[in-house]
Amino acid sequence: MTREDALELLYQHVQQEGLRRHLRATAVVMEAYALEKGEDPELWFLTGLLHDLDYEETPEEHPHRAVKILQTYGFPQAGLQAIQRHATPDQPAESPLDRYLRACDELTGFLIAVALVRPSRSFADIRWSSFRKKWKDRAFARGVHREDVQRVVEEAGLSLQPHVMFMLKAMAEKEPFIWDGS
Repeated sequence: MTREDALELLYQHVQQEGLRRHLRATAVVMEAYALEKGEDPELWFLTGLLHDLDYEETPEEHPHRAVKILQTYGFPQAGLQAIQRHATPDQPAESPLDRYLRACDELTGFLIAVALVRPSRSFADIRWSSFRKKWKDRAFARGVHREDVQRVVEEAGLSLQPHVMFMLKAMAEKEPFIWDGS
């Protein structure tokens, strides 16, 4: 599956721009981590891009329907496993791809929310202190389960501050793609 094919599939199944933005951001961060860790950047990008493919249409079947759709396209088993496991915490994250998808998923949404309340709307302008202030404010992005995020970040062998700063750098480098797909 090419990136163009994946984007076409994404736009076919996901209409909400906020969810599209989250998926593009997750793809960017996953690709950056793959490059740093010597993993397959294309697989990690595509897995990040398509991990919530079914969430808007059938949230009650998430992520099982996404896995079924992607199987028909011959999506690699490692990506299917990571997609399946990112939303099923009772199944252990076995591979680096599994662990990093879990560690990046909710945080990309949180970082987008932080950027949206800043005058510049730029990831490059978010400092650790700004992140921490919003992170501690339980009323901000209240749907983000901070304890769960902290747990999956630690399960990936990461610490929150360097992880967040790595994500912000990757997102800042690809802002046009995240904000509008260009």
